[in-house]
Amino acid sequence: MIRSSGFWSALVGRASQAVLVAVVVGIVSFSMMQALPGDSAYRIAAGRYGYDMMDAASADVVRAELGLDQPKSVQLMTWLGTLARLDLGKSAVTDSPVTEELKVQLGHSLLLAGAGVLASLLIAVPIGVAAGLRPGGILDRVSLGASIVFRAVPAFALGVLLMLALAVHMKLLPVAGFQSPKHLILPALTLGLGLAAVSSRVVRDAVTEAMAAEWRLFSRTKGLSSGQTLKRHVLRNAALPVVAYVGVQLAYIIEGVVIVETVFSWPGIGHALVHAIFGRDVAMVQGTALALGLLYVLLNLIIDLCCHGIDPRRRHIA
Repeated sequence: MIRSSGFWSALVGRASQAVLVAVVVGIVSFSMMQALPGDSAYRIAAGRYGYDMMDAASADVVRAELGLDQPKSVQLMTWLGTLARLDLGKSAVTDSPVTEELKVQLGHSLLLAGAGVLASLLIAVPIGVAAGLRPGGILDRVSLGASIVFRAVPAFALGVLLMLALAVHMKLLPVAGFQSPKHLILPALTLGLGLAAVSSRVVRDAVTEAMAAEWRLFSRTKGLSSGQTLKRHVLRNAALPVVAYVGVQLAYIIEGVVIVETVFSWPGIGHALVHAIFGRDVAMVQGTALALGLLYVLLNLIIDLCCHGIDPRRRHIA
């Protein structure tokens, strides 16, 4: 009987990581917010009532309401206690449940991240396969130079350059916002180019290694054509290191989502995190940071399961 134990081991391992991430992210984000200069009560009161209506009395009301006058350790333990009940609390500025706000924002972020990964695959896979089939050729050298350039450019700079070129000068796409599907193209392309810069080289190296393997020559002696060998054997064997490397790039995806959402005013979790930091909304900062951390763990679990499904050597026979 064929039994897959990889699924359960990966699930248990990632669940343990999720608990650890929740605690560490909560403590680190709380500590960083407390280390910021200034009075949090004043910033929260300004976010609630506006800078023109905010005064010392309003700040005192906010301080007493949110328990900001309590010791820092008490505030942290209170938040960890609510987290243990699977409750992220309420936003200090809007008084809305953090979970409800994250549902909307996380959906937009996942849409952007998914579009970015799709764009990177549409760019990296064809270029990487073509370069891997002819290593040292013109396409291989040109793609190497392009990957170095795009990987060296920071995400925010690449986003601004694309915005100026495609939106401001050529007027092909909207500059920023979220009103139509066209607004998704620029931020997704910004993410996709950064991801494809390295993914294309990983695909190229994997295809080159697969083409030089002895089993490929054996498949040709069995009568398979070049196209059949490429589809049945080369691409599948090359897919494993590519999928595994996507897990390494997840940190770039999450970091890039925060930056790109801010540049393009995309209403996602990264954009909300930046506004929450400026507004000293501790509950919102901890909630968004926790969501990003757990998202990283979840995506790594998906990568583990995909690698397990692609590579039959990871399956145990009992």
